Amino acid sequence: MATQNESIDLSGLRIDRPADAKEPSEKSRHTLILGIAAAILSVALGGYFLTAGPLSQDPEVQLTAASYSSPSQANAVLTASGYVVAQRKAAVASKGTGPLEYLGVVEGDKVKKGQIIARIENSDIRAQVDQAKANLKLNEALLKDSQRSLDRQKTLLGRGLTSQADYDAAEARYQQVLASIDVAKAQVTGAEVALENTYIRAPFDGTVLTKNADVGEMVAPMAASVSSRSAVVTLADMSSLEVEADVSESNIERISVNQPCEITLDAYPGTHYQGYVNKIVPTADRAKATVMVKVAFRSYDSKVLPEMSAKVLFLAKDATSASKARPVLTLPAAAVPLRDGRTVVYAVRGNAAVEIPVSAGKAMGGLIEITSGISAGEKVIARVDDSIRHGTKVVVK
Repeated sequence: MATQNESIDLSGLRIDRPADAKEPSEKSRHTLILGIAAAILSVALGGYFLTAGPLSQDPEVQLTAASYSSPSQANAVLTASGYVVAQRKAAVASKGTGPLEYLGVVEGDKVKKGQIIARIENSDIRAQVDQAKANLKLNEALLKDSQRSLDRQKTLLGRGLTSQADYDAAEARYQQVLASIDVAKAQVTGAEVALENTYIRAPFDGTVLTKNADVGEMVAPMAASVSSRSAVVTLADMSSLEVEADVSESNIERISVNQPCEITLDAYPGTHYQGYVNKIVPTADRAKATVMVKVAFRSYDSKVLPEMSAKVLFLAKDATSASKARPVLTLPAAAVPLRDGRTVVYAVRGNAAVEIPVSAGKAMGGLIEITSGISAGEKVIARVDDSIRHGTKVVVK
């Protein structure tokens, strides 16, 4: 007997599409095509970044420039930075108060000790001087009259022709005139001092660094008001220049007085000056954990100016002769490898390493002398390893 399932004929089954059903529209097909294209583009971009982007296997390199260095760097025990400072410097101010009437210097002028460099208006003070001198002359004239009167009274008293009271009065008048003369002399001195205070003189031989006031401005000691000036000019003794460098507390034991040094100004990196440790300031800066060391020049030229930044090489005590040698062109030793028995460096052209043969001289600490092949300022790869060869694709940091 057949089962119930076997008795059912499935061949006539079918799905009837609704009458309002339509084929996919042109817009739907267009959207589908755009989606597929976007997926393909995403896959392509991902492949690009994996092969040529940040995840590239090309080595990253840093560049360094060939520069001139002193042979004494090989003998340096410590390096520090600092500034050129005039050890004798003054902001020259007026002792008097008044408008500035005369200013005889500008920046860069050289002055001598005692030279009048400025003057404040002093016509009233000069009048006081004249008055004090006239008062002195008046009292000196009264002195002669009182002296003669006293002499007459003394003669008459000896003859009994005058009284003791008249003689005492003449003597008192004489003493009073003497006292008046002393007062008049003090007044003259005071007026002359006040007049001198209107003149602003150079306290030492030096050079004008800055001009702080102009003619017509009010000048007062200690800048008594906001509208007044205290310092008129700032002077420096250019023969007292030294480099003040901060040395870490942990390295101060390497420094000693009279230790030879080499000074290089940031403004003139190719010029080196010989110096020596003149003083180690006996106190530390708590905030920076440093000790100030003053380095004096053995000799220097007019290019050295106050407030210039400088670098100081503290040398071993037997390195004096090396500090006299001329600077040589150098590169870090890690930038100058040996390739097939040749000394080379690698520049970067485009995004590829380019091998340049060079001639190397003596080693100077972490540097090596370059005698030929490249010039000062040319940039090469700072650290070369076995992955760097001629034509190697690199990424410059």
